[in-house]
Amino acid sequence: MAKYTDDDIRNCKKVTLKIAGDYLGISPNAVGLGMRNNLLPIGFAVHNEEKDRRFSESWSYNIIAERLIAYKYGRISEIRVQNIEENLETIIKEFQSLKSDLLFILSENAEIEN
Repeated sequence: MAKYTDDDIRNCKKVTLKIAGDYLGISPNAVGLGMRNNLLPIGFAVHNEEKDRRFSESWSYNIIAERLIAYKYGRISEIRVQNIEENLETIIKEFQSLKSDLLFILSENAEIEN
């Protein structure tokens, strides 16, 4: 396992599951499972159900360097993270609703023009 310093993590363009696992001293699979099951509050795991691939490949991970570092040192507030994630979920749902409305309007406009 490679050893990463806090500065190494901050300077990563993208913190991968492997890098996070090496940093925390756990396997990359444990990092992915922890994120997917909301047990490891170091970023976001997004499941893309439209991808026709193996289950593990249908997930995308966004690991936030500062959250990973804070988690390692026990300085992350689980309550604060849950509140932020709940608010983000609400925002995402609103955007999805707006997207649906916009697509409907665009499809109606396309029918009128034809």
